[in-house]
Amino acid sequence: MAANSKASAYTPDDPVVIDMVDRGIAYLEGVKPSSAGSNFMGGLGEQMLIAYTHLKVKYNPEAPVVKQGLHASRLLLGQLKRIDELPHQHTKAIYEIAVAIMFLSDLDKDKYKDDLKYLNSVLLREQYPFGAFGYAHETVGDISQTQYATLAFWTLDHSGIPLNYQRVEGLVRYLLRTQDVNGGWPYKATDPGPNRGRIQQPGGINGVTAAMTLAGGSSILIAGDAMRLWGEKDAGAVTGLVGLPKAIKLYKEDENAERRKKVTLNKDAIFRSIADIDKYAARNPLGKQPPGKHYFHYQLYTQERYESFLEIAKGQPIEKSPGWYNQGVEQLRLRQAEDGAFSKEVSGTSYLQAPVNTCLSVLFLIRSTQRSIASASKGSLGGGQGLPKDTTKIQVDGTQIKGETAAMEITGLLSVLEEDGNDALEGKSLPDNFELATEPAERRAQLDRFQRLLRGSQSWQARRVAARVLGKSDEMKVVPTLIFALSDPDTSVRRFARDGLRFISRKFEGFDMPDKPTDNEVRKAQSQWRNWYLTMDPGHVFLGE
Repeated sequence: MAANSKASAYTPDDPVVIDMVDRGIAYLEGVKPSSAGSNFMGGLGEQMLIAYTHLKVKYNPEAPVVKQGLHASRLLLGQLKRIDELPHQHTKAIYEIAVAIMFLSDLDKDKYKDDLKYLNSVLLREQYPFGAFGYAHETVGDISQTQYATLAFWTLDHSGIPLNYQRVEGLVRYLLRTQDVNGGWPYKATDPGPNRGRIQQPGGINGVTAAMTLAGGSSILIAGDAMRLWGEKDAGAVTGLVGLPKAIKLYKEDENAERRKKVTLNKDAIFRSIADIDKYAARNPLGKQPPGKHYFHYQLYTQERYESFLEIAKGQPIEKSPGWYNQGVEQLRLRQAEDGAFSKEVSGTSYLQAPVNTCLSVLFLIRSTQRSIASASKGSLGGGQGLPKDTTKIQVDGTQIKGETAAMEITGLLSVLEEDGNDALEGKSLPDNFELATEPAERRAQLDRFQRLLRGSQSWQARRVAARVLGKSDEMKVVPTLIFALSDPDTSVRRFARDGLRFISRKFEGFDMPDKPTDNEVRKAQSQWRNWYLTMDPGHVFLGE
């Protein structure tokens, strides 16, 4: 269903895209929260969406806009808990709850587990008996709100929150019933009821549109993935995720496995629905319908979600530069203002204002859904969340680490780095002749563990040690992890990573990244190193790195 386009071949690492994202983030950092917002725009939902977007790009929980988003989530939880039922103070409550779930899960799913459980209970309480979600004062299903509730359920599933999968299945069955006979979905669908065939949905202002077709289609794919209708996925099993370090998988017992066994829906029903969407799209190209009155930025973000989940459902290789993405980038280039905001509409009137449009556009540009799917399949989130809280207590005699052989020293060092304790080691404490094991299997295991530390440890000392060891390993496989570490918040980690890349590549002058780089210099260096690595390994896909 990719659009046919002669646009340039873009990826999220393209300098043009990086510049657009950087300008969008700079704009979002300057948005002032409003305490008077009576709906999503200007209110708590917008603040959490900005925080979520910033976190996806910068991975910095300490950023002011992320802290503001956390404050907004606390206010929302307070509102919900002060009354017995969902506060019908405005019509965007389902959106706000869904965004809160996505944001808190990305921020720290373990720390906010109780909050996520509570928000899940609110969603279940507000779900209509026939499976859909909608406005507080209505009883008809709203495809857009149902989409966001579905995304929230998927996020909860991958955060380990106990789910009622029969309710998720009920949501999918509602969507399958309300798909128009021609393959699309309207904004508000007429439900023909169980055991009846599909009908022609009403036309007019609430008729079938590309945006709602993408929303309905992505919802059944998202829910299907949560119910594991196409099987379990991990970083090694997901087709196309080539080169992701094995060490960053985190295997945990799936507490929802037994609950999923109650699902009776099979994947064939979803694939039949997708086939009908393809027929609709053949007559009504999803990327080429007039976007103004159909929420252009919203539609783009929804299309990225649909296409990303479709790849996983069909087991397709991940396409680095699909036509629909190239077309979207070209369109967004025309709609970004001087201040970095995305707010221009081609025609019609949009209820979404510049901050929300900018968030949706940035999430599209970075392929945020693709990142989330890859992170969930690895058991960790994009910024390393979900990994153990590693610290670096170690016994040191001068500059020597105790151990009989170099390989034993490395093994002992890793064991200590992966334990809890005080921070007492820095990269400079390692002797210059510190060596990895020579036996191939043991060496690979050590490299994988160091990559996990460098990507996920909350101890800057541990990350320094890992960056230095990996940089001296002369192993091409660690290059993506070292590129990732160029944006580490610790200056020494960045320097060890940069110098390691120069050593491994034999590009001793390296790319232009000073000892104390700006954010733009870091992003530029990462892009240059990625482009170089792709000349070594053309099949590698960088996701969230």
